[in-house]
Amino acid sequence: MTYTIYMLRCGDGSLYTGITNALTARVEAHQRGAGARYTRSRLPVELCWSKSRQQPTAARKLEYAIKQLTRAQKERLVRGDQRLWRQLRARVLTGAR
Repeated sequence: MTYTIYMLRCGDGSLYTGITNALTARVEAHQRGAGARYTRSRLPVELCWSKSRQQPTAARKLEYAIKQLTRAQKERLVRGDQRLWRQLRARVLTGAR
């Protein structure tokens, strides 16, 4: 089973990062207020970025790493900065700093 790492843009403009093995259902749950506590009070939410086909351990590590990024770096990912994604993925999966 593989996972998708995703970011949602919340109604207040903030970004939420999560992982799931069923992206459509998870986004719908967030929209209904049945998702994470963080998003419940910040509806509506909109999917703004995702990367699928991640192995479970890698997905959890990458989710954590994305949550540690600055707002500006997260926005770069949302805008499609593949270089940043490759650097982040390589750093997380090889353990390099």
